[in-house]
Amino acid sequence: MQSFDKLVEIVNRLRDPVSGCPWDLKQTPHTLIPNFIEELFEAVEAIEEEDYDALNEELGDLMLHIVFQCQIANEEKRFDVDKVLHNINSKLVRRHPHVFGDIDITDADAVKMNWERLKKAEKTERVSVLEGIPRALPGLIYAQRTQEKAASVGFDWQDHKPVMEKLHEEIDELNEALELDDQNKIREEVGDLLFTIVNLARKLHIDSETVVKETTRKFTKRFQYIEEHYRNKSEDIHAASLEELDAIWEKAKDL
Repeated sequence: MQSFDKLVEIVNRLRDPVSGCPWDLKQTPHTLIPNFIEELFEAVEAIEEEDYDALNEELGDLMLHIVFQCQIANEEKRFDVDKVLHNINSKLVRRHPHVFGDIDITDADAVKMNWERLKKAEKTERVSVLEGIPRALPGLIYAQRTQEKAASVGFDWQDHKPVMEKLHEEIDELNEALELDDQNKIREEVGDLLFTIVNLARKLHIDSETVVKETTRKFTKRFQYIEEHYRNKSEDIHAASLEELDAIWEKAKDL
């Protein structure tokens, strides 16, 4: 905690109107948003790549942003870092009655559902259980969080089998839209198909955002192998046929 207190002290000094840093003094909660988001995604990338040295650094950068936001809020007499810590400590205890209370819950899915129930009971100003999900989230995460919220009140299939049936149904509907060449319907059905795939991943306990990134990285590695092949042969990749590219792609899959 001494290190945390030191960070708070440093940020306070950086924001000192007399001896602080001109750049830090110029910042507002809104101007910090782009860097805040960038640091978050850098931390996520470090986790995905299992680069723990980088994660160590990125978590520090994230903590700086949190303390920075608290410092500005304190200057504006809104709240301070102590209040933020008090609130999260209280929330964690309150929403884990199976750990800090006498409720018996051992299943992780049941814990998640109970968390959502407790959250809805606390957020009395919210009419819908689906309120509170940031619309700016990446699409796959937004879809998954929406499905999880709906599942918290029991609106969910028991396992993945009905979702697989729904997936085939959505594919059939997309094929019908394609045959009609109805662009609005095609757009809608592609969205339904993606939403159903996210639901399938959720039922299989797979994070769709993570696996689509993994697949995209795999595609990138294999495609770059094709590019390297043509660079080494001093040939123009743009002049290659799809059959030629596919043949090299198959070789890349063996790497």
